[in-house]
Amino acid sequence: MKHYLEITLIENSDINLFSLWSKVFQQIHLGLVEMQDDQGRVPIGLSFPEYVTGEKYSLLGGKLRLLAKDEDTLVKFDTAKWLSRLSDYVDCTSIRPVPEKLTGYAIYQREQPKTNKERLARRYAKRHGMDYETALNGTIDLTAKASPNAAYKMQFRYCDMPEKSVATPFIRLKSLGGGQTFCLWIKKTMVAEPSGTTFSSYGLSAVSSVPEF
Repeated sequence: MKHYLEITLIENSDINLFSLWSKVFQQIHLGLVEMQDDQGRVPIGLSFPEYVTGEKYSLLGGKLRLLAKDEDTLVKFDTAKWLSRLSDYVDCTSIRPVPEKLTGYAIYQREQPKTNKERLARRYAKRHGMDYETALNGTIDLTAKASPNAAYKMQFRYCDMPEKSVATPFIRLKSLGGGQTFCLWIKKTMVAEPSGTTFSSYGLSAVSSVPEF
């Protein structure tokens, strides 16, 4: 990854940083979808230079970088076009070469915590051929799978499940297909060497790294 541009999110009294991340990332995702090849691969990776990793929680910060192998790829993406409606809330640099002096390499990948009730409800809806809202708010009956443990709860609702603490930060997005809202959890892992050059339509990858500086 030899070139990059950096986007700074500018929160104000009209919008907080969490909501701004949703709007900015949704637009970046739309642009990356248009750059997919026939196997769903994208030549642009994302990084979060202010990402802070903690034991109890982590933060994305307020900056986003788009990185590519060459300048032409970022020119073709046309960041200004995708963020035109948010021009009052973002500051975008020109395309620049990645510095020679790096602090390392990182993999930013999508994480899907099993504790997320919305995700569990979506999976249940898909398996049982029902809509998401019914799966999330309806009563799930497990009587047919009776447990020998008398204390085992046989009926529950996903919407009543307690929220469990997950350290990984997330961005709330809207599905391009069904329009449902979901959380995109983003995990950062530092790695010793660069690897891979293709990413998903979220600019993330479980194997491709991006330079840190």
